[in-house]
Amino acid sequence: MHICVNDEVIDFDGQTVADLVEYLMPEAPFAIAVNTSFVTRKQYSSYHLQPQDRVDIVSPVVGG
Repeated sequence: MHICVNDEVIDFDGQTVADLVEYLMPEAPFAIAVNTSFVTRKQYSSYHLQPQDRVDIVSPVVGG
């Protein structure tokens, strides 16, 4: 399926957010939102992605 991750369309063979994390291996710490809704770490394995989903993987920024 095709999903958009951080504004880049990728072809992804997994099903869940946990599969996506395993596939992309983002550097910790990070947070994930799917279609602008925050997904908690507890939901990663049960949150099923759909074609055309927009996923944002963000890291905290230090500063003020």
